[in-house]
Amino acid sequence: MKKIVKSGPASTELTEVVEGSEACAVPAYWAEACKHLVKKDRVMKRLIPQFGDSCLQGRGDAFGTLARSIVGQQISVKAAQTVWHRFAALPKEMTPAHVLRLKVDDMRAAGLSARKVEYLVDLSIHFDAGTVHVMDWQAMADEAIIAELVAIRGIGRWTAEMFLIFYLTRPNVLPLDDVGLINGISQNYFSGESVSRSDAREVAAAWAPYCSVATWYIWRSLDPLPVLDTGERAG
Repeated sequence: MKKIVKSGPASTELTEVVEGSEACAVPAYWAEACKHLVKKDRVMKRLIPQFGDSCLQGRGDAFGTLARSIVGQQISVKAAQTVWHRFAALPKEMTPAHVLRLKVDDMRAAGLSARKVEYLVDLSIHFDAGTVHVMDWQAMADEAIIAELVAIRGIGRWTAEMFLIFYLTRPNVLPLDDVGLINGISQNYFSGESVSRSDAREVAAAWAPYCSVATWYIWRSLDPLPVLDTGERAG
């Protein structure tokens, strides 16, 4: 069974296909993070109990996750799903090597723009050539992984940060470019007044070393349906 999930409350850029049979992994740090946040932050003390046992659950495939993020850029969710299904049906498997064997005309016929074809080819080349050190990511620092990812055409810092949170389940990512995070901080900490990145960073000082967890709860406060995998709400 296949379930489609899309990006979080802030954006529709990052999307992913997740196999329903694939096991989810709850981050080992989650319970400790919640205790820390409840103790250190008045808003988290209020928010966290509202969502019971819900938590971030990372799963998926690194290459497929990033490929889907590229396909979904700058188009509606419905259009992104349609194009992804057409594109995903082209290769025998959704792997870098198989994507590199595809014909440009076939990719364009699936609904991809010329630029997105270039981005997907560049992503495939980076993975196929080992330019991104997937097997080393667990031991690498967040910024080192971001540097590898943003070197790929079509992937910016926001996408890389979402990947760190939802694929690698890194605990301390603060995505200040995320509109949902900024809006959530505005609503929960400043009574709806506009906030700057500096304001957000000051609020998040109490969240460290669990900024990813606090960000997840901020997203949930805006959109109470579950946030899955790449920031998607269910439904």
